[in-house]
Amino acid sequence: MSATPHSTTESAQGYLPDPRNENVLIYVNGAFVPRHEARVSVFDSGFVLGDGIWEGLRLVKGKLISLEAHLDRLFEGAASIALNIGMTREQVAEAMYATLERNDMHDGAHLRLMITRGVKKTPNQDPRFVVGGATVVIVAEFKTPKPEVQARGLSLLTSTFRTSSPDVFDLRLNSHSRLNLIQALMQAIHMGADEALMLDPRGFVASCNSTNFFIVRKGELWTSTGAYSFKGITQKKVLDVWRADGRPASECDYTLAQVYSADEAFVTGTLGGVTPVTRIDGRAIGDGKPGPMTRLASELYLSAVLTQ
Repeated sequence: MSATPHSTTESAQGYLPDPRNENVLIYVNGAFVPRHEARVSVFDSGFVLGDGIWEGLRLVKGKLISLEAHLDRLFEGAASIALNIGMTREQVAEAMYATLERNDMHDGAHLRLMITRGVKKTPNQDPRFVVGGATVVIVAEFKTPKPEVQARGLSLLTSTFRTSSPDVFDLRLNSHSRLNLIQALMQAIHMGADEALMLDPRGFVASCNSTNFFIVRKGELWTSTGAYSFKGITQKKVLDVWRADGRPASECDYTLAQVYSADEAFVTGTLGGVTPVTRIDGRAIGDGKPGPMTRLASELYLSAVLTQ
């Protein structure tokens, strides 16, 4: 019998419930389908093997934040795995905005774009068994990050599961395959933490299971080089605005010992923006409360995305 995971109330991906999401329309290969009727085939490459790529985007005041950067990553990922999306950049963008329009969404929404290699003749690994074109799904939902997460901060557990090198599994692809990251998260949940902190194969800090990780030391931001983790679009934006404000930031290798002695810590992601981290492996970071540099990073980031 499998163990029941310890339930925690917070998550870097957590959001307030919104009844409007029960009635959203889902984009499935050009058609708009009620949420509870949206389907893909059991022979779809994404279901069979996780053979696909995705992007998560945030809608703020009628605009999809960092849209061009997300499209860059999407098409680079598709090219690297020889996946023909069957749509141009402009058509993908139009489909996303059409999904938002059909759902009367103008602000405070999160959009998930998922593209797989398509339906297969039989459930196997060989992409030559695909029949037809790619499967394209767009899910748009009203999502507001939980304010209590910002007030309390997240608790992390350092997982025994490591991130991978690009020759094993390139996390820059935003692939549907995320099993090792899910394993890391499950380990953290079982131990009563909110999210997992992951090390790279050499033992340096890489990222969290679904977000990029930062520490603050004497006013300087540190985050990983990305050699063994995903290069987040929000992560890059935070670095850019911090440096534009004349403040130091480093993309470098650093250890857990340096994390434990940091002044502050936070994570970055599309939905939550900048989210404070107050405990790691049972240890308080700084004074165990969200700190002033984390708040400043969040303010600079929000100011930049709201005025873009």
